[in-house]
Amino acid sequence: MGRHKASPPAAVRRRIGGAGASAIRWALRVATSIVAWTLLLHLFTFLGIPRPPLPIARPSCLGGRSNSTAADSVVAAGEVGHLAPPALPPRRLYKSNGYLLVSCNGGLNQMRAAICDIVTVARYLNLTMVIPELDKQSFWADPSDFGDIFDVNHFIDSLRNEVKIVKELPQKFSEKVPLTMQPISWSSEKYYLRQILPLVRKHKVVRFSKTDSRLANNGLPLKLQKLRCHVNYNALRFTPSIEALGNKMISTLRTTGSFIVLHLRYEMDMLAFSGCTHGCSDEETEELTRMRYAYPWWKEKEIDSEKKRLEGLCPLTPGETTLVLKALGFPRDTRIYIASGEIYGGEKRLAVLKTEFPNIVRKEMLLSDDELRPFQKHSTQMAALDYLVSVASDVFIPSNDGNMAKVVEGHRRFTGFHRTIQLDRKKLVELIDLFEDQELSWEEFSVAVKELHGGRMSQPTRRRIIPGQPKEEDYFYANPHECLGPAKKRRDRLKHMEI
Repeated sequence: MGRHKASPPAAVRRRIGGAGASAIRWALRVATSIVAWTLLLHLFTFLGIPRPPLPIARPSCLGGRSNSTAADSVVAAGEVGHLAPPALPPRRLYKSNGYLLVSCNGGLNQMRAAICDIVTVARYLNLTMVIPELDKQSFWADPSDFGDIFDVNHFIDSLRNEVKIVKELPQKFSEKVPLTMQPISWSSEKYYLRQILPLVRKHKVVRFSKTDSRLANNGLPLKLQKLRCHVNYNALRFTPSIEALGNKMISTLRTTGSFIVLHLRYEMDMLAFSGCTHGCSDEETEELTRMRYAYPWWKEKEIDSEKKRLEGLCPLTPGETTLVLKALGFPRDTRIYIASGEIYGGEKRLAVLKTEFPNIVRKEMLLSDDELRPFQKHSTQMAALDYLVSVASDVFIPSNDGNMAKVVEGHRRFTGFHRTIQLDRKKLVELIDLFEDQELSWEEFSVAVKELHGGRMSQPTRRRIIPGQPKEEDYFYANPHECLGPAKKRRDRLKHMEI
């Protein structure tokens, strides 16, 4: 006969029964939560509320707005056996004063800064903003729409607690011709409150054209300055395809260690419109001049190239840039990524740079033809790839003080004061001319270049304010100091800023 197991005492049976009941109650609560959450998601879908983006972490003082990659979020969710729940910020409820249409002008980074300004204006005036229209009429003739460059749903969702953004005007306004106007550049929020808001209330729909530099650098309320940063660094995320290729290039560059990005703005449009022809042949100078006259919207026609160069208003040539890199002490094997469009003069003009720094790469060397093909003839999308690599680089060196140079510098400040070398072109061309005329030895030239740039590494600083001369002030998007971390952390980061 088998041995019978003894029955547990009554007290033990009661404990087991109590534990079982607790487990049942816990399971019921979990099941109820799942059902409620599922119903909520269906309600979101029924009401047309977009699903939330997965967050991306960024070091900032913007108060808990974070951004981690979607892939990381999915992996983390998989580890606990369920998908991470959506985390949309609460929708801001307000009575809209009208609709704001925006026609941006310029290249990628000029339009990027403009969008940040206009979102801030829409928030301040309680307007409903329509997804911006991008410039298709400029020199680049890029047909890209906003959604070809930026993640539209993320843009709308990440700003839903600030301003309502719609993809198009409601049908009742579709045939209404809006008032089109150009707001005054470098204006304070008071200008928009007193001059623009009454117009929007009257016409219900207003279109802003020529949107660059529409808000002042300084003097705005802190919450508006921080909103500009939130739009720039959190809401304006590139499309997944652009982000994926950018990350691939960054990973490839990282496999061999550190790398620098040289934004070599020696392209045909820059030289033609600036009139900077130093180092060009007579034939090239004539070609650039013809191009400048071919564009009637470019007002400056007769330009003294040499005078402009000596004033520091021209991009450095590839040859001049080579001398500066060597003088700053970059070794011959430095891996250099060139962020630019087609260099004027092609490989011939890059020959000196490649001879001294042979470890040079470009997009076309890091990506296959198939990967790049969708981006061909879309200069703004190509610029977005350069932007991602530039922000991630160990050192960023722009040869000209244009929109990309400024906006990338600001982004690098925001993400932790990564070194950006702001070349002093006015003094550099003087030193270069003295060296080439053999009035300075190489050692004297190199020491002078290093001393000149010791304080031009994007160290933490407050913007320079020049009353009545906003164009001469430090640009907000190059140095958004209101959005940066505590002063102690900024000082600590200076340890990594030496040449």
